[in-house]
Amino acid sequence: MKLYFTKMQAQGNDYVYMDAIHQVIEDPGRLAREVSDRHFGIGADGLVLICPSDRADFRMRIFNPDGTEAEMCGNALRSTGKFVYMQGLTSKKEVEIETLGGIKRVWLEVKKGKVENIRAAIGRPEFTTEKIPVIAEGKYFLDRPLEVADRVFRASALSWGNPHVVLLAEDVSTLDIKKYGSLVEHMQCFPRRTNVTFARILDERHIRIREWERGTGETLACGTGCCSAAVVANRLGLCAKSVEVWQPGGQLQVGLEEREGVLMMGPVHFVYQGVYSENIVALET
Repeated sequence: MKLYFTKMQAQGNDYVYMDAIHQVIEDPGRLAREVSDRHFGIGADGLVLICPSDRADFRMRIFNPDGTEAEMCGNALRSTGKFVYMQGLTSKKEVEIETLGGIKRVWLEVKKGKVENIRAAIGRPEFTTEKIPVIAEGKYFLDRPLEVADRVFRASALSWGNPHVVLLAEDVSTLDIKKYGSLVEHMQCFPRRTNVTFARILDERHIRIREWERGTGETLACGTGCCSAAVVANRLGLCAKSVEVWQPGGQLQVGLEEREGVLMMGPVHFVYQGVYSENIVALET
């Protein structure tokens, strides 16, 4: 079985993208585990399948390196917009993409036939505890103390279709994210596990984050993590509605708007494309 793929990255958040419209993908969970392996596979933060949709222009399915399926990913959403345009699957510069977290819209900034920037509207997050879900007293889980091993963080939970918890910390750059991220992801109060965003508010227009992604581990960037940090900081009165979020892999612009909800904007980069066959990768030049 030969499968054509494209590897792309957004601020270092890299995924393997496959056209599931014109080729048959069997057992995507197993395939995600294989291709994501950075020693014996292609190496990525996961696998993204571009599928047909009867509700939008395309449907995006995301699989983590552990084989589980994720509901949404902001960087994968923006990258999918570039993928379908550059692969000739659409000529539209405004694309609707179906995800498990709902239908999202993507706008492409095209110059001389090349996609320079991608803006995505990921809607409005869900804050009610039962819909995130998080097991806790009260309707919302906002700015609450969360004890994790030997530390107590200020924590706020929300969901974009995929659950997130934002933990405020002054020492984000030096924090043992593997220790605390793994513990929080598997806490019993998060029955579907959770993505964990460690955030430091630098000033009213700048935030620094590091992300521990559910089923993946630490990643260089996370679109919904950036949006989670921005929304929580604004809701707590710590940031403006338009902010720049700094991640180890690069910066992302996040804006809160009345009409579209939360918008995120930044570039996406093509890495390479090739053919995957039974753990053999052949690159196209």
